[in-house]
Amino acid sequence: MKIGFIGCGNMATAMLKGILKSGEVEASDMIASAKSDKTREKIEKELGIRKAANNAQVVDFADVVFLAVKPQFLEGVLDEIRGSVKAGQIFISIAPGKTLQWLGERLGENTKVIRTMPNTPAMVGEGMTALCVNELITEEETALAVKLCDTFGKTEVIPEHLMDAVVGVSGSSPAYVFMFLEAMADAAVADGMPRAQAYKFAAQSVLGSAKLMQETGKHPGELKDMVCSPAGTTIQAVRVLEEKGFRSAVIEAQTECVKKAKGM
Repeated sequence: MKIGFIGCGNMATAMLKGILKSGEVEASDMIASAKSDKTREKIEKELGIRKAANNAQVVDFADVVFLAVKPQFLEGVLDEIRGSVKAGQIFISIAPGKTLQWLGERLGENTKVIRTMPNTPAMVGEGMTALCVNELITEEETALAVKLCDTFGKTEVIPEHLMDAVVGVSGSSPAYVFMFLEAMADAAVADGMPRAQAYKFAAQSVLGSAKLMQETGKHPGELKDMVCSPAGTTIQAVRVLEEKGFRSAVIEAQTECVKKAKGM
């Protein structure tokens, strides 16, 4: 199996590194293209994979092609490579807002297309990827795509109508979490803690809380209640968060995020 990437930004690089580290595909069986000469040199030097002179070369080489370009540039890329598409190739897009139908119309009506939405924690092997497929993709090909995406985190196969919701809850949500971490650290600094130490405490608390929820399977509300002792410190903090609209702010932010994704 030969894998190709059109686009080699941060997300694509994280995905490439995960696939390479897993040993599922040899470096000699991987190729990537990029807009700049600097990035193409980086592909070859740091990742040890083939560098493509253009996007069509990736399609000529690969059995599975990842379309790792921003949505505003994707149509131009698809116009460029359409003439190189071969029967049986699989195209995997990471662009938000671009439907399976939209992708299929531009690649050719008989093209096998998979749509995904990974997120930036893939850079440390802890990504969350949603995946949906068109009617031409077999169960074996779906399993292959999941296996590849699992190399840089966790993957769930979902119906396409949920993909825009995924953008809000996982695709964009690392930004919300980083803002939360920064705010927690700022408060600790205001109370006298050195900033580097404050970031460490905040980050480990978020990491541990997420792991606790995953491993226990408990509802987040139940876990929150476990921390809130009667007349204690935590319930006072929770009261203020509710008073300031914390929960509503998160919901409204994700609603706007999804609205934007649908309009792309």
